[in-house]
Amino acid sequence: MKDADHALEKTIRGGRLSVDECLTLFKEENLIPLGLAADSVRKKYHPDSIVTFVIGRNINYTNICITKCRFCAFYREKGHPEAYLLTKDEMFKKIKETLELDGTEILLQGGLHPDLTIDYYTDLLLSIKANFDIHIHSFSPPEIVHISRISGLTIEETLQEFKKAGLDSLPGGGAEILADDIREHISPNKIGTQDWLKVMEVAHNLKMPTTATMMFGSVETFEHRLKHLEQIRNLQDKKGGFTAFIPWTYQPGHTALGGETTGAFDYLKTLAISRLFLDNIPNIQASWVTQGAKIGQVALAFGANDLGSTMIEENVVKATGVSHRMPKGEMIRVIKDARMIPAQRNTLYGILKIF
Repeated sequence: MKDADHALEKTIRGGRLSVDECLTLFKEENLIPLGLAADSVRKKYHPDSIVTFVIGRNINYTNICITKCRFCAFYREKGHPEAYLLTKDEMFKKIKETLELDGTEILLQGGLHPDLTIDYYTDLLLSIKANFDIHIHSFSPPEIVHISRISGLTIEETLQEFKKAGLDSLPGGGAEILADDIREHISPNKIGTQDWLKVMEVAHNLKMPTTATMMFGSVETFEHRLKHLEQIRNLQDKKGGFTAFIPWTYQPGHTALGGETTGAFDYLKTLAISRLFLDNIPNIQASWVTQGAKIGQVALAFGANDLGSTMIEENVVKATGVSHRMPKGEMIRVIKDARMIPAQRNTLYGILKIF
C-alpha cells in the first residue's frame, strides 16, 4: 500500500494525521482519492448534506495602511488621492442596505490607519449596536495588534474593550502563511506568527469566537502550508474557539509581489488536505471569491460544507482585478445543483432557514 493510501485510510477511520503524512498527500498527484477522503470526513461532521452560507457584507472602512504588504493591491498611503476613510453615515447606509437584503452579518476590515485609536473603534461599535440588530464579525489580528499599540493597551485590554462595545467575533484575516520567513518576504511590516496566534488565543479565552484563514500560492512551500495548519490545529486543541477554516488563493494582480495565480488543482488539493488535517474544526469554507462559483461548487465534493458570505460588497480581492459575485439566489442554485441542501446560517453556524 502506498503511503498516501495509508494516510487516507487512517483519516477516514478517524485517526489524526501527522505533518509527515500530510506532506505525502501534498505530493500525491492523484486528486480524486483526496477528494473522496475529504468528502467522507465532511459527511461525519455534516451527515445531513446541508451546505450553509451567510448573508453578509464586507465594509472596508479605510484603505489607508502603514504596512504596505507586497501581496496587497488594496492599500493606499495616507495622502494618496485614492485614500479614504468612510464616514459613520456611509457605513450606516451600507449596514441598512445589508439588513434590507436579509443580512445578518457585517465584516468591518480595513488598513492599519496611523491615526485611529481605540476610541474611534469603540465609538463606532457602540453606535452600530445602538442603531442596528446585526452581528459584528470584524477586525483581524493585525488590526487588533495595531490598535493596541497605538492606544497603549495590551491585546487583552483591547479585546475586552471591543467586546464591551459590541464586537461579537473576529475574522481570521492577516494570517497569510503562519511562518515568519514567508511573512518577512511578503509582508515585512505586518505582525509575526506569534502575535497572530496570541490575538486568537486571547479572543478564545474571552469566549469570543473566531475564524482562521490561510492565503496560499504566493511563495510558500508545502512545508510552510503544513506549518500553518499545524499551528491552527494546536491552538484549536487548547480552547476550540475557531468556528471555521477558510483557505484561499493569492491573487497577484496589481501587487508588488506579482507572480502567477495558483490553479484549481492546487486549490482543491489544499482544501481537501485542510479538511483531513484539521480534525478539530467542524466547518471548512469554500473560497468562491477567489475561485468563482464553479470551483466553489466542486469544492463541496472536496471537504467544504460552507460557501461563506454572499459578500454584498467586497473590495480587497477586487483590487487585484478578480471579481466574482454570488448573490443569495445563485448560492442556493449552486448548492442544489451539487445535490446538497442549501441553508442560510448566522455567523456562528446556527441554521436560520433551509431552502
